[in-house]
Amino acid sequence: MSKFITALAAVAALFTFVSAPAHAENLGVWRNPKDNIRLHITDCGPSMCGWVVYASRKAEADAKKSGYDTLVGQQVLRDFAPTGNGNMRGKVFVPTLKVTLSGTAEFVDARTMRAKGCVLGGLFCKSQVWTRVDGGVQQVRVSKTGE
Repeated sequence: MSKFITALAAVAALFTFVSAPAHAENLGVWRNPKDNIRLHITDCGPSMCGWVVYASRKAEADAKKSGYDTLVGQQVLRDFAPTGNGNMRGKVFVPTLKVTLSGTAEFVDARTMRAKGCVLGGLFCKSQVWTRVDGGVQQVRVSKTGE
């Protein structure tokens, strides 16, 4: 059970989702609550994607134990798209576990995002609040139709 909780925490640690128009070009850099992972979220055609642009020494060490030379540069968010009501859904790759899971996000304001990750069909969930760190304050929103 301890490994499961650790895995769930790792999934939540990689959630950096932001609600945005489907064709926003750059949503900026976001940090998790411990500031040991930072992601750059940007437009990837019809959806949003995110890449690791900063990882703490510990996060890098964990990635190396999983067979990665570095965590920086890994694409961890894929296919994030609006689902309505200010929410997004997509796929999250967890390099330390070598798995891809589903995730959701709720955009609270231009600098705050609440991410939620669940496993086993929603049986176990974890939420985190992420903060934009690159100074951006533009209004970001999700269209209700996903367009």
